[in-house]
Amino acid sequence: MANMDFVGEITDPVHRSIRFTQVEKEVIDTPTFQRLRRIRQLAGAHLVYPSAQHSRFEHSLGTMHIAGLAGEALLSKGYIDNAEVVQDLRLAALLHDIGHGPFSHLFEEVLEYHCKTTHEAMGRKIITQSEISDVLSRNGHSTEHTCKLSFASPKVTYLNEIISGGLSADIMDYLPRDGLFTGAEYAKVDYHRIVGSLEVWKNRLAINKSALNSLESMLISRYEMFKAVYFHKTVRAAEVMLLRSMIAADEELRLSDTSLENYLGLTDEATLERLCSVDGRNSNAKQRYAAQIARDYRDRRLLKSVYEKLLQKRGRHQMDRRALQSLAGRIAEAAHIASDYVFVDASRVPSMPLTPSKEEMMSILVVDKESVKELPISHLPLIESISGFFDMLRVYTTAENRENVERSVKKVLGEQEMLYMGGGRGHGN
Repeated sequence: MANMDFVGEITDPVHRSIRFTQVEKEVIDTPTFQRLRRIRQLAGAHLVYPSAQHSRFEHSLGTMHIAGLAGEALLSKGYIDNAEVVQDLRLAALLHDIGHGPFSHLFEEVLEYHCKTTHEAMGRKIITQSEISDVLSRNGHSTEHTCKLSFASPKVTYLNEIISGGLSADIMDYLPRDGLFTGAEYAKVDYHRIVGSLEVWKNRLAINKSALNSLESMLISRYEMFKAVYFHKTVRAAEVMLLRSMIAADEELRLSDTSLENYLGLTDEATLERLCSVDGRNSNAKQRYAAQIARDYRDRRLLKSVYEKLLQKRGRHQMDRRALQSLAGRIAEAAHIASDYVFVDASRVPSMPLTPSKEEMMSILVVDKESVKELPISHLPLIESISGFFDMLRVYTTAENRENVERSVKKVLGEQEMLYMGGGRGHGN
């Protein structure tokens, strides 16, 4: 990369070789960044796909690498003035996931439940208040500017779109990486073709018309990965168990305490161990419940799905947490069991990636010779059929209650077509 001094390189199974500069090396070597080695990229997916042990650490390196390629492409075309901007991009991409808690996106549901915060908000706090702030400042980089690039300022620019969104380095790393480590064959991404075709128009990221097929293929791959991996019924069963356990144990373990001292100590295995041991001598029923679910997760005694429904919806209506709990209560009552043994899960994600401003990607700027036009994503031949929201409603229970709950679900829901009950988590990955 022009005018950048690399001091070393890391061998990577997705990108082969990832080079790094001195400031990047110093960030990577901090304990705060090393913590990402202990947070799996796909939370509980390794219980279904045993090789899915990859972490937020290597994904962050890969995102930095692709952001650098994008920056280099735009630098060569004159959209970026100098290599310092490319370095800023690389640092922002390197740190875009620094705020993730244990079990990645799953922990955001705990944060949302208890304190209405996000991993991006925690990322800003970590970048500006941890030793990473000292590293950036010592090397002449603004922590505030890094945060604006990583997490999007109110005024979103094409630089933010390189970090997150439909043309982002984030999606171009996590799809092939997740595909490789799960063994799924859906996640082939020609990111070199896409990155080489990037353009800028009116401070927004655009793509050359010649790369539209590659973009379409990537968006379809993302959709297939949600169906086959991210929303796999057994993957989500494991995650529902973790989520229920963490919410139940939060008062005792202070998992949602967002002080850096507490938060930076929360990693996958450390948190799981605490959950499994929360039922001490003076524990209450809630703590014993949390510990039992966590131990069942650890030992892969997973919940069983007794009902599922996939819907493709245009609207944004979704069922809130109270409505889901009410439905679970009705099913449990019909089955004559405690409501703690019925789990209603509604997972929802836009079929298209979110933009940096958290809106669903609805269009793409396309450069064709000398002209630029805004093309609705639905005009891509294969995208129209999958546009909208990808929604999965499932009912889970324990193995011993499976037949009983399955009968009660039929009784409560009937054979009629069910109205959509969205909600649950959203995935940027």
